[in-house]
Amino acid sequence: MRFAFIKTALGVAAVGGILAAATPALAQFKTVSEMPPKKELSLTPALGWNSWNTFGCDVSDSLIREMADAMVSSGMKDAGYEYVNIDDCWHGGRDEQGNIQVDPQKFPHGMKALADYVHSKGLKIGIYSDAGNKTCAGYPGSRGYEYQDALQYQAWGIDYLKYDWCNTENLNPIGAYTTMGEALAQLDRPILFSLCEWGDNQPWEWGKEIGHSWRTTGDIYNCWDCEHNHGSWSSLGVLPILDKQMKLRKYAGPGHWNDMDMMEIGNGMTEAQDRSHFTLWAVLNSPLIAGNDLRTMSKTTRDILTNREIIAVNQDKLGIQAMRMLATERLNVFAKPLENGEWAFVFLNRSHSTLDLNHDWEYYPLKDDEFGKRIDFDQEKFTWRDLWKGNKGDTLNPLKVKIPPHDVVVLRLTPKA
Repeated sequence: MRFAFIKTALGVAAVGGILAAATPALAQFKTVSEMPPKKELSLTPALGWNSWNTFGCDVSDSLIREMADAMVSSGMKDAGYEYVNIDDCWHGGRDEQGNIQVDPQKFPHGMKALADYVHSKGLKIGIYSDAGNKTCAGYPGSRGYEYQDALQYQAWGIDYLKYDWCNTENLNPIGAYTTMGEALAQLDRPILFSLCEWGDNQPWEWGKEIGHSWRTTGDIYNCWDCEHNHGSWSSLGVLPILDKQMKLRKYAGPGHWNDMDMMEIGNGMTEAQDRSHFTLWAVLNSPLIAGNDLRTMSKTTRDILTNREIIAVNQDKLGIQAMRMLATERLNVFAKPLENGEWAFVFLNRSHSTLDLNHDWEYYPLKDDEFGKRIDFDQEKFTWRDLWKGNKGDTLNPLKVKIPPHDVVVLRLTPKA
């Protein structure tokens, strides 16, 4: 899709001896950035936590410190989670030089001290801004200050930037995101760049050259199968977000991922729905960014978020997103190729009643034309392990199992010796 490219003029500032000036106007800008992102930052999808789903604008220094502590004490850090991300509403104003400031009431010690604390826990810290002149909550955005803000993030010790798309009238998304992407790429400090454009302008077609992940839909809503209308936009439940991913797998891979939004696990859905939610985000290679209160989560929620075998599927270095190989009104079957000839299979019960599954492996050969993968189960034999229950079996026999409503069965298949 072609866009009407715009010109972006940015101010000039010098910070730390580095000229914080934008490149000249972005007329006739192409989708290929002259400063490509540091892909080594995201060879596998990001794992972390974000403040928005539970706390909205109620963010503070003490909250973020407590979440960093909880990420460690809960075992999430040991399971692979590393980013503690502050969403909207941390901002104060800009000083006389245009440098962005934190809200001194919410963050009395400043952002650098908070980043140092998070880093002392062996974790990384993320921050939020917006391509418009104001964020979604009405705080100062980065439009016209991209290079200056990038340098400020570096000075603070930031590791991750979520970049939203509110208040962007008359802005071209490729140009706006490229400007910030190039600003980050020129820093000495590596900062993961998360594009939050909501999928409105097909960021999967151009985001690879700009950042490390891109949102594919509007915001998630804490429900299984719903669409919540907010007037000019809608937020979506787990199944509607899932269904919008099916044609996007070819765009994702090591260093660039389809982002299905922060997770709602532990925020009110059933245990089965939470388990399915986590599984689906994992096998579709979405970043796994928790959105609950880590300090008070139940053992059930913690066990879901720290299932290392599911996380290992998400973090598999082959980096191929699962394909939906079977879709009926009640049952979806997903297959994801893994390293060393292994596979992950997911059987999802979308319905409101228990599903009696009788899956004859030989009846369903698998052919993945997009990535050149296939399985002929009459020729190739596999053992399998259930990644939620620990049961074991093989593909010599049909898989017979009852799947409760909205629940999943997840198997890791290993070639038989």
